[in-house]
Amino acid sequence: MRSALHAEWTKFRTNPGWPALLVAIVVGTAGVSAAADGCTGGACTADLPRLSLTGVQLGQAVVALLAVLVMGNEYSSGLAAVTYAAVPRRLRVLAAKAVVVAVVVAAASIVAVGGSLAVGNWLLPAHHLVPRTAVGAVLYLVLIALLALGATTAVRNPAAASGIVLALLYAAPILTMVVSDPTWAKRLQQAEPVSAGLAVLATTGDQPIGPWKGLGVLALWALASLLVGATFLVRRDA
Repeated sequence: MRSALHAEWTKFRTNPGWPALLVAIVVGTAGVSAAADGCTGGACTADLPRLSLTGVQLGQAVVALLAVLVMGNEYSSGLAAVTYAAVPRRLRVLAAKAVVVAVVVAAASIVAVGGSLAVGNWLLPAHHLVPRTAVGAVLYLVLIALLALGATTAVRNPAAASGIVLALLYAAPILTMVVSDPTWAKRLQQAEPVSAGLAVLATTGDQPIGPWKGLGVLALWALASLLVGATFLVRRDA
């Protein structure tokens, strides 16, 4: 496992495209959060901790793209056969990629979330730090990345994986909002990964699911995605 981790970390740190994506996670998340913190009127009297982390909804797309490319580049570049020849136990490759993605995204997310909260504290003096939202935001972004990694492992096509993940991130929450029956709308929000996962950022209002339960739902989605990806990985050729 150590050699697989070393190989995946070497691939990551030597790829010239990753620094730009890591910067995009930080700048995008903190920038959108700063724009939201600059609100005026009634919106600023709402859930201030969550308002200060609005940028997470943009950052999730960037971390998902990073995870898609970490696995998708293996197939788009034709290196998958070489990778699996060097590490015949393919699950080790997936596990190593998952560890690298989780660690890198967690590091970038800590900086992004910290910047978002610092800007929020500066622009909104009434803002108070809620540790749960800060920790939850970092965990949320890591789980989104792992979900995207599993999806890409399953479909092998970066474009298709990006479409699937972005639909889950942005289309699915919209669809739950247009359901007219309040009971079914609540059930869908409790089961859908983004609506449930983002509940960890809320500190006021009546949420469809508890903060940690919601993050648990997202964790189950990420685990299911990785298990499906692992199943496809070991049952087909490179």
